[in-house]
Amino acid sequence: MAEALSQSQIDALLNSMANGGFEEEKKEETPEEKYRKYDFYSPKKFTKDKLKILSNIYENYARLLNARINGLLRMNSQVEIISVEEQRYYEFSNALRENDILTLIDVHLPKGDEEIEEIPSIVFINAEVMLLMIDRMLGASGDEVPNVSFDYKYTDLELALYADIVSHFVRIMKDGWVNYLDDVSFAIQKIERNGNMMQTISMDETIAIVMLDITVGQLTGRMNVCIPETVLNIVFNLIDNRSNSVGRKGSIEDTAEEIMECIKSSTLEIKAELGQAQVNLNDIYNLHVGDVINLNKPKDSEIYLYIENQPWFKGKLGVQNKNMAVKISGVYEE
Repeated sequence: MAEALSQSQIDALLNSMANGGFEEEKKEETPEEKYRKYDFYSPKKFTKDKLKILSNIYENYARLLNARINGLLRMNSQVEIISVEEQRYYEFSNALRENDILTLIDVHLPKGDEEIEEIPSIVFINAEVMLLMIDRMLGASGDEVPNVSFDYKYTDLELALYADIVSHFVRIMKDGWVNYLDDVSFAIQKIERNGNMMQTISMDETIAIVMLDITVGQLTGRMNVCIPETVLNIVFNLIDNRSNSVGRKGSIEDTAEEIMECIKSSTLEIKAELGQAQVNLNDIYNLHVGDVINLNKPKDSEIYLYIENQPWFKGKLGVQNKNMAVKISGVYEE
């Protein structure tokens, strides 16, 4: 017995007959380009130039961190900066899992006689790459990728090793800033076990988030550095003030004095040149004790003082305390 057609099959057959027995080819739909909406109610507070400064700072930090991880774990690793973005803190907080750990860092920035310590910066390292580094610290080969569940909790031993590894990361952070601010310092305030419960930073606070990729063995993990707007405003003001002062005459003179203070204790060689003469090789070959060489200079003429083979002064040859001496009479002029 022939199989009965369903209503949908009958409709498809009628449509095919209406189109001459051929199904109409479906046009390939081009994927729509996605755009990020701009929130005009909360405009951006940092220009691209400011974020570029942060990018340069953490590019230096990424190179330093790469070397530190290589030395700490004794295995090849790679650290590279992915992006620097301005966000609201709630955007970062909402992406955290319940048991994610945050490291709060005090940023010591000079502002007159005060230091800004009220609002810390935050460092977050995802659990997979951190557990791989912890396993390596405990003697594992580091080739196996750890299987981390969504609700994974660190043990007390892992937390101790977590704090030790992060302390290495924070200790070298100052060196990444040295090209812009040489008097900034970082210190761990505490390690927060539940990132979602952390209320030190307001949810509407503007932050700059620096995203770094850490590749250890076959695993690539993410490290985020969140810097609040309060800290960044002071940082950028300090950088701008120091950049503007470079062209001022007073600052140049101060820098010259500082350089001179540093090199005053250097040892230099001073020698006095009595005169010069040219003789041929045969005369040199026939020289004997008691021979006299004419320097072609009058008896009371000035001699030159050389400092590190550069002529600096003119002087008169004499005797002081039964020793040969030179009295400086002027500055050498070509």
